[in-house]
Amino acid sequence: MKKMSRRTIAKGLAAAALSPLARPAIAQGTFPNGVGTIKLVVPYPAGGATDVIGRIVADRLSALWHTSVIVENIAGAAANIGMDRVAKGPTDGSTLFIVPPQIAINQYLYAKLAFDPEKDFVPIAQVANLPNILVVKKQLAEVKTVKDLIDYAKKNPGKLNFASSGSGTTIHLSGELFKSMTGIEMNHIPYRGSAPAMNDLVGGQVDLMFDNAPSVIGQVRGNTVTALGVTTQSSVQGMIDAGKIKVLSILSRERPSFMRDSATMADAGLNVDAGLNIGLYVPAGTPAAIVSRLDAEMLQILKDEAIRKRFVELGMDVTPVSQAALTDRIRSEAARYKTIIEQTGVKLN
Repeated sequence: MKKMSRRTIAKGLAAAALSPLARPAIAQGTFPNGVGTIKLVVPYPAGGATDVIGRIVADRLSALWHTSVIVENIAGAAANIGMDRVAKGPTDGSTLFIVPPQIAINQYLYAKLAFDPEKDFVPIAQVANLPNILVVKKQLAEVKTVKDLIDYAKKNPGKLNFASSGSGTTIHLSGELFKSMTGIEMNHIPYRGSAPAMNDLVGGQVDLMFDNAPSVIGQVRGNTVTALGVTTQSSVQGMIDAGKIKVLSILSRERPSFMRDSATMADAGLNVDAGLNIGLYVPAGTPAAIVSRLDAEMLQILKDEAIRKRFVELGMDVTPVSQAALTDRIRSEAARYKTIIEQTGVKLN
């Protein structure tokens, strides 16, 4: 199998996101009136799942509004740089924002933020849900289920290491939540991103990981996945041969549409729901008419079967909810992560 670099894969996904999609035949007028080019900020580098989602949303809004909606990647500091830029940016409808759970997490990880995540942004719609998946290295032959893992950890306290894409990420906090709920001891090994962490998991240097679904979906399906109409190797599958890791469980209460046959934490008697809930936001102060129009049109976009299919192929479920429901979900997530962070003492500078 020909291997692909992370940079090549990222470029391929980003380019595929811009490839022509079947757009809905809807004759809408230019909106917002008089704004001109609209920026959709993604607080992460190009090529990742959040970026791909942003480009799909931008493409559809461009079609509906008959205006240019461009993606601007403002990465750094666990999304804080992008969030700060949006919080201090224009409120005339020219700035939109795609952001995952950091909007509910970072206020508890950092001693001080330059913005207020609860007051400086208005949630519009939840776009997609990317559950985390518990995977273990192949060398743990005796571990085939979540119960096996718990039993092994209790018999070997402190022996297991779990990798993450960095301290304070949902991948890291999922491991801390699992530890607190099961009473086991594991050592956290943070990496600079999911790909190097997965590399070491495959190589057996670390024992397990609670990675995002798109990173491991190629392992579940086989050698290739279809992303945005382009058949390519997944970020993991492009670096490793199949069968080097074992999928134990999805960290969600329900099975996602793309993994109907996989076990969930609920099957092991654990109430664990962790992953990325990615939503569309605008800066506080954006006119109510624009907020209302975005809310309605995002729900319409997310009902499009072509969009839903593309997201599922990437290892995401489309989960459209109302603006009020999204606000409640953010508050619930913030309370949950606050408890985990306080229990573990995780802090970032």
